[in-house]
Amino acid sequence: MILNGEHLFVTGGAAGIGEAIVIGGAKEGAKVSFVDIDDAKSLALVEKLSKEGFQVQYQHADVTNYENFESAYKKLTSTYGDVTVAVSNAGRNSYADPVEYQEEEWNSFFALDLKSSWYVAKLCLPAMRKSKYGSIVNISSIHGRMSRPNFFPYSAAKGGIVGLSRNLALDEGKNGIRVNSVSPGTTATPLLKSYMATFPDEKAHALSVAPNGRFGSPEEIANVILFTLSKDASFINGADLMVDGALHSRYA
Repeated sequence: MILNGEHLFVTGGAAGIGEAIVIGGAKEGAKVSFVDIDDAKSLALVEKLSKEGFQVQYQHADVTNYENFESAYKKLTSTYGDVTVAVSNAGRNSYADPVEYQEEEWNSFFALDLKSSWYVAKLCLPAMRKSKYGSIVNISSIHGRMSRPNFFPYSAAKGGIVGLSRNLALDEGKNGIRVNSVSPGTTATPLLKSYMATFPDEKAHALSVAPNGRFGSPEEIANVILFTLSKDASFINGADLMVDGALHSRYA
C-alpha cells in the first residue's frame, strides 16, 4: 500500500499503461482520478474497480485544451481533494518525413505528447506548493534518448518530456515536490499488439533485438511509475528511469 492516503491523478487512464497505473494505484491504496476521451472504456474501468471496493473516478477531458482540461480537473478535485501524486501519460505515436509533415500535424501532436505534461504541472503544482509535498511522473520513451528513422516528431516530443521533467525537478525541489520521467521500451499495449499483428516481420525483428527476448507489460511499467511516485522513492528526483529490458544497452 505504498500510495495509501494519496490522491493519484492520471491522464490517458483508460487503456494500456494508463489503465495499469489506475488499477495499480488503486490497489496501492490511493484514491484515483483519471481523464481520457474514451468514455466507454473509462466508465467500464470505473465500474469494475468500484465493485471491487476501490475509490476511482473519471472525467472526459481533452488534455490539449487547457480550459476543457482545467474544468475536468476541478470536478475531480472537488470530490477527492487536492492531487498529491500525478502521472502525465496521455499520448500517441507520430512517424513522419520532415518535409512531408504538415504544420497542423506537428501542432496537434505536440499539444498532446508534450504540452499536456506542462498542463498537468500547471494544474497540480499550486496545491502541491502550498502543502510542500507532491510527486509527478511524466511518461517519456526510449525514443527520448535514441531512435530510428522517420520517428522525428515522436523522438523530439519524448526528448522534450525528459527536459521538462528535469527542469521542473530543479524548480520545485525547494517546495518538497519531486518530478521524474519514466521511459518505457517496447511494451505490449493493445496498440502495439495490434500493430505487431499487422506486421509480423516487425514483431519478429523487435523480439530478436530485445535482450530479454520479450516485450514489457503495461503492469511492469506501471509498477516502476507507482514506486517513483511513492515516499519510498523520496530521493529520486529529476531522473529519467529507463524501463526497457536493457534495450537501450544494446544500442548504447
